[in-house]
Amino acid sequence: MTNHGALTRGPAVKTFSPARLLNHPRLQVLIRRREIPFVMLAAVVGAASGVVVSAMGLIAKLLHSLLFDITLEESLSAMSGLEARQVLIPAVGGGLVGLSAWLVSRYRTTHLVDPIEANALHGGRLSLSDSMIVGVQTLLSNGFGASVGLEAGYTQMGSGIASWAARRLNLRRSDVRVLVGCGAAGAIACAFNAPFTGAFYGFELIIGVYSIATVAPVMAATLAAVLVGHVLQSAPALIDVPPVPELRAADYFPFLILGVVAGGVSVGVMRLVTLVERIFVATGCPPIFRPAIGGLAVGAIGFFVPQVLSAGHGALHIQLETGLGLGMLALLFAAKVAASAISLGSGFRGGLFFASLLLGALLGKIFAIVAGPIMPLAVDPVVSAIVGMASLAVGIVGGPLTITFLALETTGDLAISGIVLTASIMAAIVVRQTFGYSFSTWRLHLRGETIRSAQDVGWLRSLTVGRMMRRDVKTIQIPATLAEFRRKFPLGSAQRVVAADETGRYAGIVLVPEAYASDAALEATDSIAPLLRYRDDMLVPAMNVKEAASIFDQTQSEELAVVDNAQNRKVLGLLTESHLLRRYSEELDKAHRGALGEETVNESVGKERRA
Repeated sequence: MTNHGALTRGPAVKTFSPARLLNHPRLQVLIRRREIPFVMLAAVVGAASGVVVSAMGLIAKLLHSLLFDITLEESLSAMSGLEARQVLIPAVGGGLVGLSAWLVSRYRTTHLVDPIEANALHGGRLSLSDSMIVGVQTLLSNGFGASVGLEAGYTQMGSGIASWAARRLNLRRSDVRVLVGCGAAGAIACAFNAPFTGAFYGFELIIGVYSIATVAPVMAATLAAVLVGHVLQSAPALIDVPPVPELRAADYFPFLILGVVAGGVSVGVMRLVTLVERIFVATGCPPIFRPAIGGLAVGAIGFFVPQVLSAGHGALHIQLETGLGLGMLALLFAAKVAASAISLGSGFRGGLFFASLLLGALLGKIFAIVAGPIMPLAVDPVVSAIVGMASLAVGIVGGPLTITFLALETTGDLAISGIVLTASIMAAIVVRQTFGYSFSTWRLHLRGETIRSAQDVGWLRSLTVGRMMRRDVKTIQIPATLAEFRRKFPLGSAQRVVAADETGRYAGIVLVPEAYASDAALEATDSIAPLLRYRDDMLVPAMNVKEAASIFDQTQSEELAVVDNAQNRKVLGLLTESHLLRRYSEELDKAHRGALGEETVNESVGKERRA
């Protein structure tokens, strides 16, 4: 019987998709083995980040225009006043953000991972769906007027696309981390129209290290992103700085003090966000409603001080171009701090990157008015605003070189960039000594993580006692006599024997040479009980190498037993300190080589075999 359907059916048409292209084995081998294809891939990732940033920026402008009745060319934070109905718009946005967060918590069992956490703990593995959720929530927050910036959404989306591409190409762990940094760097470069700013954002905050091997891909990504921004006509001129007077080395002193002040203020801002969040938790208000309540508060502040709405682009322009009195500056500073803290503490999604720039400019002008008359050297208000802007941003965001290049690329003045770098370092020192975290890592710390940067420590956590221990354990059950022990373990047959009781619980370790030492008291007891050492010192499989090394250091033992847990104490194996330190040294060397772009011996041999 003829199958007419089979006769009329044409050949299968293969549709093009990026995923199918990235899964091509030859392409994967080419990118893993050659540097130039990897740089080209980084440029593609940067271009994709530029497209995403341009699209998200346009959507935010459309939301501002539709909700607040302004043109696409106007900035929300430059409005002169709000209508009564517009006060409720941030609360509506908060309701949508709260609903989205509730849906995420209901249907997802894991938290949303950001680029810093991904590179520090997960080898750059970042879910694209997680990134899209963060991007949408950031757009809702900023688009409805919450006092947060879009930079967190930009970098999340850029890094998410990069991680997705890297995993499809089956890249090495170090290459995945670099590509994630390229995605974030491209996003910041496009957002600020500043390729070097974006590049050092990737180096300092996402990759965690600067090396020769990472320069080419990161710079390719940022240049491609900026080019895409120009092509799509989304490249902003965010910071228009008035003319800066000529500066000398003697002019540095007042701004060193400003850097110290900015460092202290940045710590206060970050702690205030945490305090607001704890207040919301203490009230017992369900998380789904917190952003709406926070939105009501932000709308109320914005009714009196509209400059606090959104990230603050328009307000920053105004502050750098005009001069306000001390009272108005202090009011705007306090209002912006309160609005940003309430927005983030109540659950809006976003960051403090651009808000920190505005707050820093305000702090710099306040410093010039208050401290200028009592300083032995003149304090120019414009220079003070730029230095304050950079110093506070470094204290909150981190990355002294990132912010210094932002100042250089926006002002074009090398002299002021030197002052900015010096003051920023002072701010960074103050934050590191008194607080120890940037805003991103502080949020991770509150969630229970201990990372302080994006440097790769995921390998450290995966190097556990369970992976390093020996399972061929020599054991003896107590009570056992000394004679029985000597028959079972002749001198030289083992160095240590693990003792367990009748129920199999760990009881201690016996050193075999001590069992053969001539001791009259020991011979009289004819028991191994006096020989038991480290009765309460043990390891568990989940411990990482640093935790295990700390226990070895405390006990001064060369070998410890590994048990299932502290309650059951069932013996699983043994771990020696020498083996632990050797494995730690090997993995540390491998991580350093990966960060510097050097191949390990195994990788080099593998390439030669494939060739």
